[in-house]
Amino acid sequence: MADLTQDLSPIRHIWMRIDKVLLSCAAILLAIFILDRPAFTPSLGDALGSLLNTLPFILFAVAAIGVMRASGSERLLEGAFKGHQIRMIVLGALAGGLSPFCSCEVIPFVAALLAAGAPLAAVMAFWLASPLMDPAMFAVTAGALGFDFALAKTLAAVSLGIMGGLVVMAMARTPVFADPLKPQTATGCGCSGPKMTLNWRFWTEAPRRRLFADAAWSNLFFLGKWLALAYLLQTLLIRYVPAEMIANVVGGEGLGPIFLAALVGAPAYLNGYAAVPLIGGLLEQGMSQGAAMAFVIAGGVSCIPAAVAVWALVKPRVFVAYLGLALSGAILAGIAWGAFA
Repeated sequence: MADLTQDLSPIRHIWMRIDKVLLSCAAILLAIFILDRPAFTPSLGDALGSLLNTLPFILFAVAAIGVMRASGSERLLEGAFKGHQIRMIVLGALAGGLSPFCSCEVIPFVAALLAAGAPLAAVMAFWLASPLMDPAMFAVTAGALGFDFALAKTLAAVSLGIMGGLVVMAMARTPVFADPLKPQTATGCGCSGPKMTLNWRFWTEAPRRRLFADAAWSNLFFLGKWLALAYLLQTLLIRYVPAEMIANVVGGEGLGPIFLAALVGAPAYLNGYAAVPLIGGLLEQGMSQGAAMAFVIAGGVSCIPAAVAVWALVKPRVFVAYLGLALSGAILAGIAWGAFA
């Protein structure tokens, strides 16, 4: 048994080093080539064309993230959690909707805020808005789904944060939110870069230039691979899933498609960036605008990375409240956008 374990360990090591997103892309292309060879070239061309169309938005987004990291402007967010509680809730939601934090980077940031005595209501406002929108997400969403949808999602993210923060503030003395933190919490995931003091002229210092290059490249690779997978999935969706089936499930008017899209948002959500092209494909197939908004809001807040960030820090009853606020906000956002669009 020991020998077998030793024999398998190099294989396990190699498997752990393989990028699963790129592997999925290769598997999809191989499956199309084997099962439907005439569709291989058109499918690859459609995916590459969509990726190239989004490239200017990706480059702008990664440059913006690099500037924020290298200049130390992320530190400006810390000022949002001081002062009057309602002010903190509003600023926390705005900070969450505009910050470039990934889901795992939120963990040490929120843990530090809670340890410093920041009220849970303000932190919840940040928590709910943070997974939904950031500069990169806005750019990608605007490029794929239109500026109006990106702006509406940003407003929905901030509104959800404010709504959640106010609910938590109103219920702060109830058993649900009393003593919300777990006794021992994970406070890091290893992906956070060094925090820099604020200096907008970051190009004058070599460490900041390196931080800019590292942040830009890592985010370019991250966005590129996820969008490549998303556009391949979008191609499969349009080519092989009948439009009538999509229209019957999440198309049409009324509350039904919005409720259903919000409920399936979490299990069907791959990644915030991957969801954008998929939503574009679903809209082409007949998905309603309200259902699309409900899907991206519910999926973004309750997807595994975002949910794990919350579960790592708070007790189960607070986690359930977080999911309930996310689902309620997604439905309201879907209703509002459906009526407007």
